[in-house]
Amino acid sequence: MNENKDSQWKGVFLVLIGALLFSAKAVVVKLTYQYPISPVGSLFFRMLFAFPFLVWILWKEEKQSAKASLTKKEWFSVFFMGVVGYYLASLFDFLGLKYISAGLERIILFIYPTIVVLLSFLFLKKKIHRSEVFSLILTYLGVSIAFFQDIKLGSAKEVSLGSFFILLSALTYAIYLMGSGSIIPKLGAKRFTAWALIISSLAVFLHFLVIGNFKELIQPSRFYILALIMGTVNTVVPAIFVSAGIKIVGSKTAAIVGSVGPMCTLFLAFWLLGEPITILHSLGTLLVLAGVFWISSAKKPKEVSV
Repeated sequence: MNENKDSQWKGVFLVLIGALLFSAKAVVVKLTYQYPISPVGSLFFRMLFAFPFLVWILWKEEKQSAKASLTKKEWFSVFFMGVVGYYLASLFDFLGLKYISAGLERIILFIYPTIVVLLSFLFLKKKIHRSEVFSLILTYLGVSIAFFQDIKLGSAKEVSLGSFFILLSALTYAIYLMGSGSIIPKLGAKRFTAWALIISSLAVFLHFLVIGNFKELIQPSRFYILALIMGTVNTVVPAIFVSAGIKIVGSKTAAIVGSVGPMCTLFLAFWLLGEPITILHSLGTLLVLAGVFWISSAKKPKEVSV
């Protein structure tokens, strides 16, 4: 009994640390923008430092995997999910962070479960339940509060543009989650994630090769330290921790533990970037957390048409 309890706490701890490290990524990205670097350049360095570790993880998974080989159609799905779910989602995220605060970025990104519900309703004809309607209202009310608070503190044009990019990031990640459901059981979660991240890395490298500014490759030493942290501590390490934690405690518990992310980002952004934490920011974050938690854990009683 005690061993099982200790194992559960270990899983919670792994997910918690992983969520905190993932959340800190937005703050580190904002720190890289203090140097002469574009969003594409910053993303390039992130994946450049992460790539060797991703290759090692994939090699290890392929060596140990007993999963059956996929068809050409299924491999195309893996490629598509890698491009949409990681490359495009990351690209839109880095573009948005150029214009908005790290706190607002994390709040908007965190609404992806609600986007999954809306996309499932629009394209898969899955009905929306009463509890989900309430969750959607709660979530988007919270986002609106945080959004208008940021507009008061900055440029309406920049906040709107940045929020649009982050919303696209959340949308593409939601599409990735919906599309990966049928592939993961065949390929395995770790193997699928490794393939998707490597595919996205190659897409980022190609993107930078085609339109990137090669002068950005020369940066002060402190930038390379930030890029290394971004590619390892904020990318590879949390991916390993969260994956290991989910294996122990399950995805539902992991989602609950991971909800500390947005609040963590607010405090880190205040500490490292000097971003203000207002009452409205806090209120918006709490409403989003409540809405997303509700929609992720609520039972499915009566259905309503929307």
